[in-house]
Amino acid sequence: MSKNYCGYISIIGKPNVGKSSIINKILEKKVSITSRKSQTTRNNILGVKTDRNKQMIFIDTPGMHIKSQRTMNKILNKSAQSIVEDSDLVLFVVQRLTIDAEDKSIISKLSDTNSLKICVINKIDQIKNKNELLPFIEQLTTEYGFDSIIPISAETGQNLDELINLIKKNLPENDHIYDEELSISDNRNRFMISELIREKIIRKLGDELPHDTYVDIEDIKEKKGITHINATIFVNRQSQKQIVIGSGGKNLKIIGEQARADIEEFLKTKVFLKTWVKVKKNWNTDTSFIHSLGVGTNYESD
Repeated sequence: MSKNYCGYISIIGKPNVGKSSIINKILEKKVSITSRKSQTTRNNILGVKTDRNKQMIFIDTPGMHIKSQRTMNKILNKSAQSIVEDSDLVLFVVQRLTIDAEDKSIISKLSDTNSLKICVINKIDQIKNKNELLPFIEQLTTEYGFDSIIPISAETGQNLDELINLIKKNLPENDHIYDEELSISDNRNRFMISELIREKIIRKLGDELPHDTYVDIEDIKEKKGITHINATIFVNRQSQKQIVIGSGGKNLKIIGEQARADIEEFLKTKVFLKTWVKVKKNWNTDTSFIHSLGVGTNYESD
């Protein structure tokens, strides 16, 4: 009788190094939103990939802001730290040929964990002189206690198979926790729908809008083969509300149309999406309100 292997793999690093893109590429589906703006992942998304007797449970942590004192970032940092401590393997992600003070601060947080530590150098497709890669790997090897270092490109898929094989090789012997075919829960649906809408807000408005939005899915109902969704977009100030809505409702209409297309692809059904924008002053410094929205909690991906 063949042995089974199963383990938790956390992906950690500073914001915007490509953690979400890596987990999306490995799982071959969109489970975490991606954006050019940092701090787009607010929940610890758990995705499962099973290959015969090997089961990998991936946890995409929110980007850690070591020096930030904002209430939101404190909650996210605490969430990320607890995930690392409970993982069997940790993928620490840096980008290109740079390692700065923030990267080093996060590495220092890994020193107390007994998890296997793999350094993933992402975005190597953006390195013009590939001859500079080997000295950088040697620097990381000499200065930090990583068990393995692997350069990849989440964008092109370069060396991604090697990374997956390395993870499989180091999974502990355990029974599988999840069935290969997982059902999608209502909570999972609500989370993914809210993230798809928020992704479109970020991509549409860019730097016009501070990173202070949250989307609450108030209602999901099936009517005659169509999924009706009511969503509320929370912002901090009245001026932000006007930015999201746009002149004559133009921005909100575009956001809704783009989000609806992605939600239909995710749910595999026709969708009628209705959105509102509400002002909740200083919502992202209100600890009780943040926790009531489910920020920092775990969601499972099928």
